[in-house]
Amino acid sequence: MPEQEPYEPERAIAGTGMGGTMDLGASEAVTLAQPPGPDGADPRDKPRSLWTDAWHDLRRNPVFIISALVILFLIVISIWPSLIASGSPLKCDLAKAQEGSQPGHPFGFNGQGCDVYTRTVYGARTSVAVGILATLGVALLGSVLGGLAGFFGGGGDAVLSRITDIFFAIPVVLGGLVLLSVITSNTIWPVIGFIVLLGWPQISRIARGSVITAKQNDYVQAARALGASNSRLLLRHIAPNAVAPVIVVATIALGTYISLEATLSFLGVGLKPPSVSWGIDISSAAPYVRNAPHALLWPSGALAITVLAFIMLGDAVRDALDPKLR
Repeated sequence: MPEQEPYEPERAIAGTGMGGTMDLGASEAVTLAQPPGPDGADPRDKPRSLWTDAWHDLRRNPVFIISALVILFLIVISIWPSLIASGSPLKCDLAKAQEGSQPGHPFGFNGQGCDVYTRTVYGARTSVAVGILATLGVALLGSVLGGLAGFFGGGGDAVLSRITDIFFAIPVVLGGLVLLSVITSNTIWPVIGFIVLLGWPQISRIARGSVITAKQNDYVQAARALGASNSRLLLRHIAPNAVAPVIVVATIALGTYISLEATLSFLGVGLKPPSVSWGIDISSAAPYVRNAPHALLWPSGALAITVLAFIMLGDAVRDALDPKLR
């Protein structure tokens, strides 16, 4: 009589499909009960979050890759402009005014005899700094006010809605001409403060609507029923699921803020000489466009490429974070 195998707890019994049974090991039983997915992934793996899926899509989006590389290059030369420009943007020689490209000066000279290449490189620092700092201020102020109004509702929400209506009625350029014309400071902070002052209502509306939608979800209601405080509901359950639209709008708006700074500087109420800005260079080159078009072409092209890169980045992020576009 053959010796009986000892009972092993890790063994399992599985049906053969023909009325019988067969012995399987634990790993074989799991494999039979849970076949691998179509891409070979283990079905027991943790599901990916929205942010993981978004990053997975962004890495394969050529629009995101190109725009991110351009923005990375702009940030690098904004921090270390001397890497690609050895001269001083304030060094000018009137004897070379309006001259074209020369060895060591590939973009030529403007109407004051300043090197257009050096000023274009150093102008990126101002535009990128204004865009990033203004976007951070707008996103922070708008998200806090809009998120609190959407979460608590009531009279505060109604008052905030009327205040945003008032700000939406103010023309941006006209408001800049009025407010910045009385400020004598020659730094970037008045321009940043003006952009934050008139830019937060848009983010506030987006954040308010996103929070109102998120707080109606079942997981928020379950957390509230379990006794979660308002601060925990906002920071732990609502904010992570309501921040995606704010990020998308803020990323696209960043390019708009860079363009706004250049517009205000062109009109003479933003940054003023001796500050280096693409808007200032475009304004100074406009009267000489027939004799020295290169002085207008290069700063204008740099501004257009920068704004386009941030807009393309915002579009790519929007496509990745919006489940309806998948």
